[in-house]
Amino acid sequence: MELVSLNSEPMFGEGREYEDGDCSMVEHCANPHSLQLGKEFLLPTVGLEFDSFDQAYDFYNVYAKGQGFGIRVSNSWFRSKRRERYRAKLSCSSAGFKKKSEANNPRPETRTGCPAMVIIKLVDARRWRIVEVELLHNHPVSPESKRFYKSHKKMILAAKKAQQSEPVREVHTIKLYGTAVVDAMCNGLSKTYKGDDKNTVGHSKHLNLKEGDALAAYNYFCRMKLTNPNFFYLMDLDDEGHLKNLFWADARSRTAYNYFSDAIMIDTTSLTNKYEVPLISFVGINHHGQSVLLGCGILGDESVEHFVWMFRTWLTCMLERHPQVIATAQSKSLHIAVSEVFPQARHCYCLSYIMLRVPEKLGGLNGFEAIKRQLNKAVFDSLTIAEFETLWGEMTSQHNLRENKWLQVLYEDRQRWAPVYLKDTSFLGLLPINEGEGATAFFDGYVHKHTSLKEFLDKYDLALQRKFLKEATEDFESRSLSFELKTKSNFESQLSKVYTREMFKKCQSEVEGMYSCFNIKQVATNGPILTFVVKERVEVEEGNEKGVRHYEVLYETTEVEVRCICGFFNFKGYLCRHALSVLNYNGVEEIPSQYILHRWNKDYRLNFALGSAVSDADEDWHDNLFRRALRVVEEGAQSQQHYQAVMQEIDSLMTKFSLM
Repeated sequence: MELVSLNSEPMFGEGREYEDGDCSMVEHCANPHSLQLGKEFLLPTVGLEFDSFDQAYDFYNVYAKGQGFGIRVSNSWFRSKRRERYRAKLSCSSAGFKKKSEANNPRPETRTGCPAMVIIKLVDARRWRIVEVELLHNHPVSPESKRFYKSHKKMILAAKKAQQSEPVREVHTIKLYGTAVVDAMCNGLSKTYKGDDKNTVGHSKHLNLKEGDALAAYNYFCRMKLTNPNFFYLMDLDDEGHLKNLFWADARSRTAYNYFSDAIMIDTTSLTNKYEVPLISFVGINHHGQSVLLGCGILGDESVEHFVWMFRTWLTCMLERHPQVIATAQSKSLHIAVSEVFPQARHCYCLSYIMLRVPEKLGGLNGFEAIKRQLNKAVFDSLTIAEFETLWGEMTSQHNLRENKWLQVLYEDRQRWAPVYLKDTSFLGLLPINEGEGATAFFDGYVHKHTSLKEFLDKYDLALQRKFLKEATEDFESRSLSFELKTKSNFESQLSKVYTREMFKKCQSEVEGMYSCFNIKQVATNGPILTFVVKERVEVEEGNEKGVRHYEVLYETTEVEVRCICGFFNFKGYLCRHALSVLNYNGVEEIPSQYILHRWNKDYRLNFALGSAVSDADEDWHDNLFRRALRVVEEGAQSQQHYQAVMQEIDSLMTKFSLM
């Protein structure tokens, strides 16, 4: 067992200041010495984290200079074998008292035993966190003080070094001192550029926040890091300290992505509608068919560069696990950025966003209602590509729309949004495919056109808590309640035993829909593959009469596979009434296992956590431990008794760690 030793003496001697390592302030500001820490400067806060010991020291040193005092490392703790520092106390230079000297003319005592200090601790073997803070001094300090302290010498040297070299453009993790600079810029200098970006050479687009927005974001992030250790956030600053982009994801979002990483929506509704908060959200579909947040951010500009930064940051947050399917609004910038960051993903455009723009783009044309009906018929009723092409051509010809620029671009991109071209992609209910269906923004009702960032952050926790409560309620009801069966079909009984309540209700609707299917007829045979035509009574356009539609269904007898021309299984994640009718016609009493998706199961989270755990050789320790702990978390949340048992074992384990 490795012993831990406490070094009560300063690492560099009682009378010396900390001197080793490059000043990390250079990374965040071209002129560290010029930082002014006025009344608005943020204070050291418990929970604030840094990438290294140097950065933690530099932060406190900058704060100290602004307040008018110097600092030193008064205590350091080390692991004895490697002499690796894992804890340190940074104190005011007036802390403690000097040792008594035997000299004839000893120097007068200048220290006062000042209690002001911060204690920092190494966490996760890679980050330093402030765990204790004392801001009060027992001697006068003033920002106007002209006294020069040894700890400030390094800042001057770093400033000179920065002036001699070109600033390096890079992404920086948000820091307390960096945030203060950003707050000052956003509330001061950035207003100078508002409306002048097109005439300003060399200035990248940045967020134009209201006064107090940056401070609200910082306070929120500090609070979350303190109470939510797996909280992730990142700031993108330009060379002049302006805030360009901001991203964050809490522990629940990061955990949810472990389960629901197959298909995601990148929601840019706030950007499209020019909201005051340029919000971008990453959204998935959970085991109840509900939307689940997988992270969000604020974008300074709708350019490829900004989208690429946001996507790469999100991917880093999610440990480089790529989604299989990505849906976005129709946008050239989005398409280029998605292709660059997620080259293996199937990228498509959200149909509901496109259809919402129809009145805006075509509403002023003569015969708009007729155009709209024909467009809807081509989009929602086409079962084959040939049918879509024919109906689209008829619409553009009859209404002289071949030169309409918006429709031209839409047609060029048709393979990314028209359902008839997307049948081979598994969307799991992510995209609406029927007329009348629509995608609802995750924060719908919580963010409006004039909502400020500060107001949004105030509502953010409430929105997530309500979504989480809804999911928890569905989990409880799915596990504890019996579902009402409406038919005598074995399919319905089978699904009721494994699926969550909401997903069962959706499947139940298809089982009931089998009664509207009739006259099932085999029309072709190709070895083990049988082709059937299923007729279904459907409502016609007026809605008062019934029409009949024909659906071609392929049935493979060897593997008991079934595929309907409507593509419903890939779009929604469960079989349609036409495929169920063919299975029933051929005497299949239960839905084949390949069509019972585990992601809709009542115990999906528990089974996923157990089944996805891998060996240490396959992935890093953190990820492996995280996956294995998911099952413990899920079980511990089931009851008060389970919770207390888990907490007792965790406390015991942490005690063992402290003795290692």
